Amino acid sequence: MKFSAWKAGLLAGCVLFVGATQVLAQEREKAPSPSPAQVVALDECDPTTFNAAIGPDFCKNVALGAATTFNDLFAKAQAGTPDPGWDFEPVVLRIKKGTPLVVVDQGGEPHTFTEVEKFGGGFINDLNAGEPTVPECAGGFKNINVAKTRILQGSQLIVNNLSKGEHHFECCIHPWMRMTVEVK
Repeated sequence: MKFSAWKAGLLAGCVLFVGATQVLAQEREKAPSPSPAQVVALDECDPTTFNAAIGPDFCKNVALGAATTFNDLFAKAQAGTPDPGWDFEPVVLRIKKGTPLVVVDQGGEPHTFTEVEKFGGGFINDLNAGEPTVPECAGGFKNINVAKTRILQGSQLIVNNLSKGEHHFECCIHPWMRMTVEVK
């Protein structure tokens, strides 16, 4: 059986291809992953009125000027003018595909960072300003998809693997807390 020049060339090409593929794979492993983008959840709950209404240590706000009373929060939301101090910062974020989000709750009470198809109401009707509850928030914390997006005071949630395109997130408790993430 003769080993022809074209067979030798083919074998050499395959060896080069395998070697190049291994080098590229190693380079990808060495490539630094994108730095996370931070999102901050803020609120201004007044500990005295919130804890009296909901229970001890519910609102753990230590921020100066955190003066939204429990009754004012509901009154403003029902009037369609929710407290602007309750929000996600930034409101719009542009990131590259593969960039993780680190959502930090720097407010005084729990929030969710729930991806929704379209912005709307959360699971507490009296805070929805007449908007219907979006399907993603229905059921509150009994809905595992809502429960796993909860962020407690002082904690963080990491969101990975967002696909290219526009993503909408809202708090299912305080639905005016909304954010759009654009992934390029």
